[in-house]
Amino acid sequence: MNNNLKWIFKSLHLIISLSIVVPTAIVYGSPSVLPEHLDIQVNTIDLSNMLKAIMCLYLGISLIWTLGIWKTKYWKIATQLNVLFMLTLATGRALSMIIDGFPTGGYIFGIIAELLLGLFSLYQLKKHAME
Repeated sequence: MNNNLKWIFKSLHLIISLSIVVPTAIVYGSPSVLPEHLDIQVNTIDLSNMLKAIMCLYLGISLIWTLGIWKTKYWKIATQLNVLFMLTLATGRALSMIIDGFPTGGYIFGIIAELLLGLFSLYQLKKHAME
């Protein structure tokens, strides 16, 4: 298999995660955009502060994923972080669905995507563990 193609398949989980999480971070950090995409009204400075902190957390994690894509020595830690990030988000959403009820469609997509990406990342970790 071509080295470029092998590199893409090995890092596919990180590439997909980046393509979803970076735009999500930007939306979370943009209070004027949130009502258009999600049923969230940012009415307090505290909520705005929390959302900007989440935005920067998402972007910081995305930086580690980017390092994992471009530098092989960071691939494993980036993949482990992806597993932790995706599966804990999915767990939190599932917990909220049980306690609080079902959210809007964007968050339903979120739990499905996070669960699939977390499990796919685990698969990738096991598949490429010996490299």
